[in-house]
Amino acid sequence: MGISNIKVPDVGEGVAEVELIEWHVKPGDHIREDDVLAAVMTDKATVEIPSLFGGTIVSLGGEIGETLLVGSVLVTIEHEGESRVSAEPSSEKAPPVPLATASEPKPASAERDENPPVSAARPLQSSVPPPAGTASAPRPEGQPPLASPAVRARARKAGIDIRQMRGSGPAGRIVNADLDAVFASSTADAAGAVPRSGRGRRQGSETIRIIGLRRKIADRMALANARIPHITVVEEVDVTALEELRATMNATRGARPKLTMLPFMAAACCRALVDHPEMNAHFDDDAGIVTRHNPVHIGIATMTDSGLVVPVLRHAEAYGPYATAGEIGRLAEAARTGKATRDELTGSTITISSLGPLGAIATTPIINHPEVAILGVNKMAVRPMWDGSQFVPRKMMNISASFDHRVIDGWDAARFVQRIKQLLEAPALIFMEDEA
Repeated sequence: MGISNIKVPDVGEGVAEVELIEWHVKPGDHIREDDVLAAVMTDKATVEIPSLFGGTIVSLGGEIGETLLVGSVLVTIEHEGESRVSAEPSSEKAPPVPLATASEPKPASAERDENPPVSAARPLQSSVPPPAGTASAPRPEGQPPLASPAVRARARKAGIDIRQMRGSGPAGRIVNADLDAVFASSTADAAGAVPRSGRGRRQGSETIRIIGLRRKIADRMALANARIPHITVVEEVDVTALEELRATMNATRGARPKLTMLPFMAAACCRALVDHPEMNAHFDDDAGIVTRHNPVHIGIATMTDSGLVVPVLRHAEAYGPYATAGEIGRLAEAARTGKATRDELTGSTITISSLGPLGAIATTPIINHPEVAILGVNKMAVRPMWDGSQFVPRKMMNISASFDHRVIDGWDAARFVQRIKQLLEAPALIFMEDEA
């Protein structure tokens, strides 16, 4: 028998480190060649790393959420044959298979439920069972309690933190009898103190480690907020005419995609950028260079189960409203199902963010670094508006646009927002051809 290491492979040009977001194995598992060992994330791409040979997992090279250097040990495997100093993917092996670029791993708590890790450096608790439900100090960081998913769910529903318990099952596993003991103790302590409403007090808390896509989002938001001095302009827009046009186009669309507000917002944005090219730009603040782009690549902020993802509508200036609706729908679906490619998630030059019917009266959207502008769409409502002689019902919607104040002056920001307002209130202007 031999023992060999499988190292973190080179998962992309220029990538020096990866974040470990999911283990597919644990010590003691018997695996075959090409079985997936772990999933790692770099930038916005998630990659699965396969095993180079079969054997038994001896130890793991890190914990969920840790950053591993390319070339460092991922797992140690015991196998038949001679020991190897290291084992790394060669040109004869298939490269790691990219997963959905916008996908995010299961939360750490779910990972621990299904595959309770056994650390070689931290032996299991003594098999001598202490009294059921006995409280103890919290376990060391990274050493989760042993319990079945059903026991965890029961404890979570009751507000019990099982990290504060000792289990009476094999190897210290927490079982239902331990929870029953806690319930009995709590009932005795609280006898006569139950509120008249019959509602029980909630106990405990839940700790969630920020990893994977959620951490990437957090890092980007922190970067944008720390480095970009935002100025936000909020303006109300009368979209009555636009909504009438949208309803008419949807009624006659046939088999074409249904039109939402977003295709019109994208078209108005492209039209306004003709007169305001300084908004369709990137600012490299380290080099002190602003790069204005001719094509309009609009990032469409999309909420997924994994978090906020921004797929990119490339060359939005070349699309009509139905084609825009179809492409936005395709990109959003790819992002939500984790099938969006890296190219579909990078390279935007300006971003549109919309919360749809959940939107507020006004928002202050955060710029998608290194862009210099973002357009926020807020909810629509029918409001009474004075027409000079009487109040009339109009469909009104606020837009919130944020700008990088280092390179965009307040006057230019206001002019851009007013141009967007003009186009949305007279939507025929959006589709008029430029004069030669």
